[in-house]
Amino acid sequence: MALIDKHQLQISEFLSTNYKNALSNINKLRSLGAKVMHDVDATKMANVFPFNCMRFDRVVFNFPLAGFFPYESKEVVIWRHRMLVQRFFENAKSMIHINGEIHITHKSNGFFKEWNLEFIASSVGLRLIEEVPFNLKDYPGYCNKYGFGGDKNFDCIPSKTYKFGLKKPNEKGGSYL
Repeated sequence: MALIDKHQLQISEFLSTNYKNALSNINKLRSLGAKVMHDVDATKMANVFPFNCMRFDRVVFNFPLAGFFPYESKEVVIWRHRMLVQRFFENAKSMIHINGEIHITHKSNGFFKEWNLEFIASSVGLRLIEEVPFNLKDYPGYCNKYGFGGDKNFDCIPSKTYKFGLKKPNEKGGSYL
């Protein structure tokens, strides 16, 4: 007799309805030995089992998004996105090895530059190691999707992957917000 997790069935139904390749991608990852987890909050993950007792070489967040709401001002939208990134950095920082890295792939033009990732990282004790252009061809099969936007791709050009590490003891960091 097998136990069926209702929540898992709801997630599978949502993914298959909104993202046509999601379940086959998940199955492929599992066949390669990956553990696929759903409903992981990037702003609280460091305090959740099994992450709270693990350390990683890399923690990656591709194209973070806190949502866009038409009734909010540009300033509020930017603030909400900055807070998402700041909370992610605070969590990821406690999850990496001493020489580990935190990667964020992020659009690098217009509105998105106003998030000021390097400043936010510095304010929580991280330093920029390098930034490299994001090249979709480096990720065979990867399709970037709008958050809750269905199966539509969004234009991720131009984007960069920003790589951060822990600040050295003699480096200073300011406060943010």
